[in-house]
Amino acid sequence: MTQIDFYTHVGDKWHTACRLAAKAYGRGLRVAVLCPDAEAAQKIDRMLWTASSTGFIPHCHANHELAVRTPITIAHEDGEPPHDEVLLNLRDAWPPMFSRFQRLIEIVSMDDHDRASARDRFKFYRDRGYEIRSHDLSKTES
Repeated sequence: MTQIDFYTHVGDKWHTACRLAAKAYGRGLRVAVLCPDAEAAQKIDRMLWTASSTGFIPHCHANHELAVRTPITIAHEDGEPPHDEVLLNLRDAWPPMFSRFQRLIEIVSMDDHDRASARDRFKFYRDRGYEIRSHDLSKTES
């Protein structure tokens, strides 16, 4: 069953997404980042290029020919992800293909709209019997 983790009370959702993707990559995991639109996908792409001052975080768009060999893929359109390890959802809605992944990461900012849509996703997963772990980042972010 998919392991689901909610990271809550996040000050900067985009920075946290890049940090969590880099952390997973550092552990040898592959990450599919699911963005709400093309603009968000471009933003994550740019941020991953500059996220680490000590190393490169290999990534590309999910429709790129190298996606099957790239550790981090970025998508904003529905489609078949190139792997099933970690899905990082940045959309307001739950991703229909989430259950094929080993792990799902949800990031919740302090924005009212973001928190409301996260509550809906939380209930959706819980009502289907998924165990959900919550991580309060207000205690760790500066």
